[in-house]
Amino acid sequence: MKILLIDPPFFRFMGYYNRYFPISLSCLAAVLKKEGHEVLIYDADCNINPTKMDFTRLEEDYPDYLKSVKNDNHPIWQEMRKKVADFKPDIVGITVWTTFIASAFKVASLCREYNKSLPVIMGGPHISIKHNEVINICPDADFLVRGEGEETILELVNALQKYRDTKNKDILNKDLLAIKGLSYWDNNKIVNNPIRPFIEDLNSMPYPARELLYNKNTYNSEDMGLLMMSRGCPYNCLYCATSIWQRKIRYRSIDNIINEIKLVINNYNTKQFTFKDDSFTVNRKRVVEFCDRLKEEKLNISWDCNTRVDLIDEELLKIMKSAGCNSIKVGIETGSDRILKLINKNTTLAQARKAAKLLRKAGIHWTGYFMMGLPSETKQETYQTLKFMRELKPDFASLSVYEPFPGTELFDIGVKMGLVQENRTLEDFYSISPKYYYIKDINKRVDTMPNEEFEQLESEMKQVFHRYNMGIGKLAKRAIAKSRVYIHEPAIFFDDIRKFRSWTR
Repeated sequence: MKILLIDPPFFRFMGYYNRYFPISLSCLAAVLKKEGHEVLIYDADCNINPTKMDFTRLEEDYPDYLKSVKNDNHPIWQEMRKKVADFKPDIVGITVWTTFIASAFKVASLCREYNKSLPVIMGGPHISIKHNEVINICPDADFLVRGEGEETILELVNALQKYRDTKNKDILNKDLLAIKGLSYWDNNKIVNNPIRPFIEDLNSMPYPARELLYNKNTYNSEDMGLLMMSRGCPYNCLYCATSIWQRKIRYRSIDNIINEIKLVINNYNTKQFTFKDDSFTVNRKRVVEFCDRLKEEKLNISWDCNTRVDLIDEELLKIMKSAGCNSIKVGIETGSDRILKLINKNTTLAQARKAAKLLRKAGIHWTGYFMMGLPSETKQETYQTLKFMRELKPDFASLSVYEPFPGTELFDIGVKMGLVQENRTLEDFYSISPKYYYIKDINKRVDTMPNEEFEQLESEMKQVFHRYNMGIGKLAKRAIAKSRVYIHEPAIFFDDIRKFRSWTR
């Protein structure tokens, strides 16, 4: 079977830089390829010539995004029509995230425009949580894959191939009913098969099929350095949809990870790697073992990761830095103890202060993630977050405005508070700004102040964070952190200069 896996365009519509290859689709592609299917990964959000980098201003461009999505003659949609027609797929798979769901629906529509009988599969975080909503409102979605998709999509593709060869609908119906993690329509009735158990042995999975990317030469070596050492998260922050992982974490073996790193180095000359694990240092012993192996193998790479303020210590940071770690991102979230408890972060301001000192002492570039606009958060608490950011002095400070995402406990709390709309229609997703997708009343985003006052506060916070990040010293630290990468591949340095110019506009 010829299978086209599509990552829908989103940032590209607005001219924003979007880095890394789509790792989830590449994992699916690897499994399908191993079974003998012909697969192409079409990252339609890969932006070769971005003009914008300041993501704090992204929401200002959402109206242009929606306008572009609905424009049938937009160059991106013309490109997609051509790519689908050229590849002539037997099956199409589409990744769906809540923020770009309108684009995903449009992709499905264009695929059906090419071939009315083309099977369209949707998967991804939004599908896992809102599958009943999607299957009711999206007429172009035939099959929805819930949870981990590798085994489900393989069984589904094999069932569809058998049906293509036999034309026996009874056999197809029987096969579909046996596929765990699958949702679909059957005789005007929605079928939600039992959820599929997690893949316990991650080593049994092939490495992401980077080689199947369309126009893979448009990615630089750093973009290809995305890896996952584990799946899942043991924590239960109320703003994060970790419920789909059941607070369980599964690991790949150190040997398996080292071998993938070697493969990526050999194939793409990658020097800078990024680990996208939710909390990289949750298992301290494994991190130490991994760092020891990196040094033993003399791979001489640089890498960055995400973690929590309560999962680092001085000795561990020294070990990580000695093994090439040049950047760490941590979630601070807020300067209010009350809000930290509300969101069930299970960290304290004292732990954040300690982590900031440790990171500075270790000499590792670090990013602090902050939030505002959480339910019940007051203006005073928002200013506490700003004051706390200045106290911690991260090398880069990222600010996001809370959006209620399905599958999170804060989403359910918002529904009870009358701030969140539990379900949406197809037209809603095409007409409402993504920042308001599940906001019940856009004139009442928070419950502690009038919307006009909140918008002024939001604008003020974003401006302050932007000015903070523009400091010469901070920019120099970012460059120094990647100096080994720049020496290894000067093209990345010039690419980063171009991004910086876009960011300062």
